Amino acid sequence: MSESAYKVETTSRLAQWRIENLASCTYRKSDPFKIGKWNWHLTVEKSKMLFVKLHPEISNLTRDNPPIASFIIRVVCSVGDRKSLTHPEITDRKLKSNDDFVWAIEVPLTGKFIIDVEFLDLKIVPPEGGEPCSIWAEGFSGKRSNATALASLGRMLRENIHTDIIINASDGSIGAHRAVLAARSPVFRSMFSHDLKEKELSTINISDMSIEACQSFLSYIYGNIEHEDFLTHRLALLRAADKYDISDLKEACHDSLLEDIDAKNVLERLQNASLFALPKLKSSCMRYLVKFGKIYDIRDEFNAFLLCADRELIAEVFHEVLITWKGF
Repeated sequence: MSESAYKVETTSRLAQWRIENLASCTYRKSDPFKIGKWNWHLTVEKSKMLFVKLHPEISNLTRDNPPIASFIIRVVCSVGDRKSLTHPEITDRKLKSNDDFVWAIEVPLTGKFIIDVEFLDLKIVPPEGGEPCSIWAEGFSGKRSNATALASLGRMLRENIHTDIIINASDGSIGAHRAVLAARSPVFRSMFSHDLKEKELSTINISDMSIEACQSFLSYIYGNIEHEDFLTHRLALLRAADKYDISDLKEACHDSLLEDIDAKNVLERLQNASLFALPKLKSSCMRYLVKFGKIYDIRDEFNAFLLCADRELIAEVFHEVLITWKGF
């Protein structure tokens, strides 16, 4: 059997193991694959029923701080009408050994099939104890530095301390500071350095952003945005970052949008990846749709996408489909 028979393909939160065929009595264990902080394995055992197991690789990390996983797992028959079996969603299951998650499938499966695991969240208990926290929220909060200075900047914005410019959003206005905006964006700096209407009138019109999204945009610029606000307004923040040439915000949005691609958002993210030249996001959306076969699960949405998407982007999707089918 080829080495590829044990390989699990992954994105940031999705794992797929393609299995060509199983004999009547078979045990097979996948190669390790990395999701989050841990290496994982999938195993299948076929006798009268098919047993599917998901578990982390045994290590000091697993013993001392096992993952608390939320995920959806499916078995998809990859021939014919692509019938699938889906286990009820698993929420906050501690996985330490290879017996902590076992799925017994009574329906007989023949031919090629795919085991598909979509991780919704991975949590660990902090070293100091307390409630489990998501590993995917750590990176954002961990990047903060100079907390006192950032808190002071936040107060300047929140309490309108000596503001000297008004930002007009689509449904409201907020005061800000020219110096802070100019330091963070070359576009704003240019506005205030030349005889433009923004300099003369002391206002900036951002009519394509709601006041809530604009508040989050300014909060990011001032260094005190909350994680939930960042997640809520990522696409609006991405557009603003591109428009006002704030590269670190654009990169933060790009990295964040890579982390939770799913069937509900993949087409929108693919279009934004193409519009704002985000190669990693574009590649990940393509892989999710085509290599992982999710294009079949959202046929109606994909047909609507074909009616309005950019022609070049549609051509790229079909090119990827042809390449993938050729190699399967």
